[in-house]
Amino acid sequence: MSSELMAKKKHLEALIQAWPSAFVAYSGGVDSSFLLWTAHQIHGSKVVGILGDSPSLPRSEHNSALNFAKSYNLNVQILQTHELEDPSYSSNPSNRCFFCRSELFQQMERLAQTRGVAVLAYGENADDAKEVRAGRIAAGQFKVVAPLREAELTKSEIRSLARDANLEIAEKPASPCLSSRLAPGLPVTTQRLAAIEKAEDIIRNEGFRIVRVRHFGEKAFVQVSPDETPRLNDSLLQAKLTPAITAVGFRYVEFDAVGYQGAGLR
Repeated sequence: MSSELMAKKKHLEALIQAWPSAFVAYSGGVDSSFLLWTAHQIHGSKVVGILGDSPSLPRSEHNSALNFAKSYNLNVQILQTHELEDPSYSSNPSNRCFFCRSELFQQMERLAQTRGVAVLAYGENADDAKEVRAGRIAAGQFKVVAPLREAELTKSEIRSLARDANLEIAEKPASPCLSSRLAPGLPVTTQRLAAIEKAEDIIRNEGFRIVRVRHFGEKAFVQVSPDETPRLNDSLLQAKLTPAITAVGFRYVEFDAVGYQGAGLR
């Protein structure tokens, strides 16, 4: 480990050490998992991961998050969130994430007040800070801290620290919520989210690791990582997948011949 990364790690630990108690917004992704695990090493049961659950969270990700927490005896509580009931979210605007985060942070704040928990935290990192993110605005409104960002830890550095700690999430690909698969302006509904999840499960069951099914109303646009795309382009496999995907809620299926350009470990 470089001296720079060691200094950032110590900075993170110092920030967390100052918490009397905390709720950490936990999705099971690399950042929130590493943050929750680190906080647990320092504070034990005084830190609880809050897993927001709604139709936009795939069951595979829900189960993966709970399994990781169980493996390391991390305290996790599931909160049912209701962002789909908010027209500001379900209309699928460009700042949709603001309303999702606001719903989660509001519920976390209420629970924290009831239990006397001092700090709310989430897993934004230093790379995220370079982008305009609606979730950061919501975090600011609810005074949710971002210690990974404050310690200037990048995504690759967080993966490196997770690898050093032998955490299996170190190599986990990014997995945004199912709502991110919907074409801009296409309303978010439980039926559409379910169709996306079922279609992605069908493709994943064929052995693909990174999968995105974009929902364009009647059409499913199927993407896998560039490395996996040559296999997806096989005509026999497409002939097998097409009827299975249309059966879960689409009229047409198109396969991306290039591959998902956002794929990989970012």
